[in-house]
Amino acid sequence: MIHRNSKSEPAEMSYFRLNLLSYLWDSHPKLANNHSFVSGRGDMAAEAYSEAIKNGSDHIQAAEIANKILFKGLLFSPYNLIIEILRNEFSVEIPESEIREKAGELIPECRDILSAYNLNDDFSESAEYELLYTELVGTILTLLENELQ
Repeated sequence: MIHRNSKSEPAEMSYFRLNLLSYLWDSHPKLANNHSFVSGRGDMAAEAYSEAIKNGSDHIQAAEIANKILFKGLLFSPYNLIIEILRNEFSVEIPESEIREKAGELIPECRDILSAYNLNDDFSESAEYELLYTELVGTILTLLENELQ
């Protein structure tokens, strides 16, 4: 939880909020600036952890319960998929130092394709994953070719 000093400025952030924020910066950067989402989800996870401990769970079990709440709906990352595609398929065209920035630029261009799939937490284990991967490779290739023209 965030504690506020006398000037109502954040002094520290809870473990769960920090954990979520770190994950969001790596996997869902657009959500990392959504302070209400981070605080709400972090507080729910902290509460679940506390309740699990009160109900007799050990710390490991309580952390597992809290993490399910903390990361629900966030385990599959279109941003990370695009990074993976850029590394695997376009490493000659895009240097490693530019991949994360390029992925951020490409996400909006790929929204229509991404919205056609049910991108749930288990999506990377589904049969549709390879279809999406292939479709994104073709789209990214077209977008990169258009950039060069």
